[in-house]
Amino acid sequence: MTYIDIEHPDHFHGLPVQIWAASGARPAADAVAWRLETDYDEQTDFAVLWQRFLDTVDTARVRALLVGPWWDGDYSSFEPVRDLLVAHADRFPALRGLFLADVVGEECEVSWLQMCDVTPVLEAFPLLEEFTVRGCGQEGLALRPVRHAALKTLRFESGGLPGDLVRAVAASELPALERLDLWFGSSWYGADATVEDIGPVLAGGTFPRLRHLGLQNSELQDEIAAAVASAPVVAQLETLALSMGTLSDTGGEALLNGQPLNHLTTLDLRHHYLTDPVLDRIRKACAPAVVEADEAEDDYADEGDDEEPERYVAVSE
Repeated sequence: MTYIDIEHPDHFHGLPVQIWAASGARPAADAVAWRLETDYDEQTDFAVLWQRFLDTVDTARVRALLVGPWWDGDYSSFEPVRDLLVAHADRFPALRGLFLADVVGEECEVSWLQMCDVTPVLEAFPLLEEFTVRGCGQEGLALRPVRHAALKTLRFESGGLPGDLVRAVAASELPALERLDLWFGSSWYGADATVEDIGPVLAGGTFPRLRHLGLQNSELQDEIAAAVASAPVVAQLETLALSMGTLSDTGGEALLNGQPLNHLTTLDLRHHYLTDPVLDRIRKACAPAVVEADEAEDDYADEGDDEEPERYVAVSE
């Protein structure tokens, strides 16, 4: 179930996105972020597509790359694509931005993306500055603790982020990291991370250059808000995102009773379950920080159901 529209980015790593095509005029290799995707109608094997890309683009100048749908029929594992990236890493000395699984719902639901351990990619590209990965843990998404001296932006977009991956992020050495976004997702789709798993990040010091933190799309959004309310890392942040999850007045009150947040430029609370009075108090308490928040989501309950209404994260299936 998805309550927000996941769309292909028009720009990535500061460059306009260009879909690679086998024919036609092409821009300079370093002028765009190249997006590779298989054609469902042609059912081209990704390995063939990849080789054609290597043969037609000056990959030594490529600065950013996005991998879209990679299957040529039935959905398949990302592992062979990962292995191609790693095997040809020396062909991309200028690569600084990489997006794995730039796939939208019309192509494949996020929970169906058959991912893999992405650690070898980070290890193969030591100069990479921006790394985005989309997919769910129950379909193989994994990470091991890693040291990476250049990485500035790390983003995992998931409908079910595994606790092992979150703990690996927290245990990684990323001295240049400035932006971190984690979409936790739903337990129905494999999300089993706890607030304790992000404890090292919240404690500060783990990522000394961190300026943006996104702990989003969580069924534990109230607990995360309570932890953030007293987290030392907040003092070093410029922007904070607690959006896309099940944040209610419980989490809102925790933020109000916690440390000041008015040093932030932006507090993102979009897709929330806050009441208007609590949201208004948060806006006033955080001024001059901009609080981004739309109208509250409605609790969901089947007609005639005596159970407590349910709340949902923005992206799960």
